Amino acid sequence: MRILLVSEDIPYPNMGGLAKHVLNLARALVRAGHQVDLLGNADNPIEVCGDEGIFGGRFFGELTGQHAGWKETSLGVFMPMKRSFIAKRFAKVILRRAKDYDVIHYHGHLPNVAHFLPANVNFVQTRHDQGSDCLTHTRFRRGEICNSVDPAECAECMRDKPNAVQRSVSKMAVVQFRREVMDGFKRHKTVFVSQKLISNFSRTAGPGNWGTAIHNFVDRDAIERFRMSSGHSQQDGTVSVFIAGKIYAAKGVEAFLRVMAKRLPAHMRITIAGDGPDEQRLRNEYESDRIRFLGWTSPERTLTLASQADAVVVPSICEESCATTVLEGLFLGKPVFALALGGTPELAAYAADGSQLRLHHTMDALADDLLNFRQQKPYGFAPAGLGNADAAAASLLKLYQVPSGHQ
Repeated sequence: MRILLVSEDIPYPNMGGLAKHVLNLARALVRAGHQVDLLGNADNPIEVCGDEGIFGGRFFGELTGQHAGWKETSLGVFMPMKRSFIAKRFAKVILRRAKDYDVIHYHGHLPNVAHFLPANVNFVQTRHDQGSDCLTHTRFRRGEICNSVDPAECAECMRDKPNAVQRSVSKMAVVQFRREVMDGFKRHKTVFVSQKLISNFSRTAGPGNWGTAIHNFVDRDAIERFRMSSGHSQQDGTVSVFIAGKIYAAKGVEAFLRVMAKRLPAHMRITIAGDGPDEQRLRNEYESDRIRFLGWTSPERTLTLASQADAVVVPSICEESCATTVLEGLFLGKPVFALALGGTPELAAYAADGSQLRLHHTMDALADDLLNFRQQKPYGFAPAGLGNADAAAASLLKLYQVPSGHQ
């Protein structure tokens, strides 16, 4: 097949999980014998990605406008036409290329782009986050998960106490956006990276055949090479705990440290890789000889650190869609401690056995389990073929051949 992958998150020097997902998929599709090109943003040449940007096809840097703010922050509102305007611009760029491909597969932050593409275009998009109905993409507000379906309440994500005008304008933006997204999902094929995402979207959109779930994936071969080449953990009884993620409220690093720091035993060390708006504040409050903050680390360094740890903690207090950090920990043979939120419970399918993914309903329960943990041998390997890009590519190729308007 001739396949065009599309993402405004590519290319950048330091790419996030979504961008790496797309490039990993591109390489898998090329390995399967297909022609794959990539349509990305016009901000940078593909060379800024280094070796990660090599996927075996051509790159077109043509997407623009995704960074436009439209004065939303200063006005304290979601602007009604902003996302429609940018999505329509993206759709025009996609349509200029569409005739040269059998399928277009979009991975990005404008799910309503499907609304602006005619039904005869074989268009698929993957939804990686809560952005199908939430304009902040996280469904996390004031330190907790947001379950509201009322568009009038969305104004509170732009202002703590929105006035009547701000509330009205933001409501119009959310209603318009959701209407366009639902229309696009009915017209074109949609992939969600977890069943939980489908469930959450249905809560707002109502029951319907909104899409299919194909879990996130990783470069399992590369991860298991890290696993096989990693050094052994400390033999003096020290338990090394590793966390990787952006340091802000939704990812739960602060919530975890608030519970653990006062109870941290002498034999346990916590290493945190990642940066974010709360990093310096948490460094000032918690950094010690037993709690280390490394700041941003390269993907290779992050995997090396995880492979050398005794346990991996994913402390997110938001509903993670399908956390690759969980998959990485499992494939590295580590026990993974997490909260039973979002799509994380679904990832138990990738564990070597039933005790590897240790899910808890509260942070206190997670801390209790971790405090009782002792060094152990690495877990075995999960069954072959699970959680890697080649398996996901095989599932997607079947979907690519389904007529538009069907899932």
